[in-house]
Amino acid sequence: MGLSAVSAAMTTNAQPALLTFRPELDPFAAPSTGLTGPGAVASARALALTALDEYGDSSLVVIPRADAITLFGLGEDELLDDDTAGLFISGNLDAALAYLETELAIRQNTGVTQGRRLLLVADCATEDERIHKLLGRHSGSVSAILLGPWTGDQATVDDEGLVDAPPALASTLPNRLPAMSRVEARERLLSALARQRQDRDSPPKRRSSPRRP
Repeated sequence: MGLSAVSAAMTTNAQPALLTFRPELDPFAAPSTGLTGPGAVASARALALTALDEYGDSSLVVIPRADAITLFGLGEDELLDDDTAGLFISGNLDAALAYLETELAIRQNTGVTQGRRLLLVADCATEDERIHKLLGRHSGSVSAILLGPWTGDQATVDDEGLVDAPPALASTLPNRLPAMSRVEARERLLSALARQRQDRDSPPKRRSSPRRP
């Protein structure tokens, strides 16, 4: 067999390399992202802060008070009067879901299509079925980062941030999720909220008009 024939055979039999693309961190990439494993809480912090830092002008993070304490070390009464548009801390999970259900129903009934993207960050506790129904009724309008006994797709995150997930969920996550301590997360949360307040309170820039001759 000549060299060209051997080369042709090798080319025919060679299997193409499988390249797996994993995106940058995007908390809205999947309708629901269940997190479990020793790195789950740190990953939830990172996803919530990404929503506030990078999507804060067009999104709203909804988080129950108990989860805000767990993820960010906030006190029971901290940020009670916060009025930034990017974060809503509800009293509990029931209140968070009631808020989302009401907001999404209003949007649906009034034909609003350009509202802020909504992100629930919570331990799903015993509200698994209710969250499934919410996501199903309003597909594309709300996403969720969920800890606890979520029965949808879950990514297992080890203590180094390495991700093991079903294919559909894995395609929306990087290979490694960033780890973040509660102290660091608290500082970043407060900084993000301060920036949002500053942007909101800054007077709009005046347009310069050409000078008349």
